[in-house]
Amino acid sequence: MATKTAAENAVTGEAQTGDAKDEAVRDGAVKDGAEQHREVAAQVTGDGEPADAVPDDDGAALAETEQEGPSGIGQGAGAVVSAALGLVSLTGGWIGTVASARETLVGQLRTSSSASVAKQVKAVYGDAWHATALWAGLFALAALVTGVVVLARPAFGAPGRPQAAWIKSVAWAGVSLGVIGLILAVLKYSDALLALPSTG
Repeated sequence: MATKTAAENAVTGEAQTGDAKDEAVRDGAVKDGAEQHREVAAQVTGDGEPADAVPDDDGAALAETEQEGPSGIGQGAGAVVSAALGLVSLTGGWIGTVASARETLVGQLRTSSSASVAKQVKAVYGDAWHATALWAGLFALAALVTGVVVLARPAFGAPGRPQAAWIKSVAWAGVSLGVIGLILAVLKYSDALLALPSTG
């Protein structure tokens, strides 16, 4: 009987130990589920949207920078073009050279050898000089208009966005060169500056 009782107690103890292990496993699973529920709830905002769906300030700034990129590139290119056109108006370009040579050839063909010296000088050299001045004035006017458009672009396209300092500097340089080139072109075309020599 004693042996049987001891065996029964051992079986009962093992059963209780098994029940305790099952209960511990169930408690752990419940705790794990509760922790997962708290993590999910922490990732959900007050509107019921996941936290990842909330727009980030850095992302908005990056998008704004990407939007500003093309406009900044275009304005910079316009400023460089304005300065280049102003420089061409002062130094001369191949178009002005070709126009001058053409006017010289036309003057030689249309002027007879028996014409007066004053008429020959005007037809051969004066018209060529005026053609050079005209093309220089056109380049200067293009530089002036382009520079003004670049400087005024932020006021119409994106108010409040500051323009890069180097763009302003280059655009102002183009405007300045355009004004100077335009004044010189008008003076040369009107013979107020470096007029043809007198043949009297």
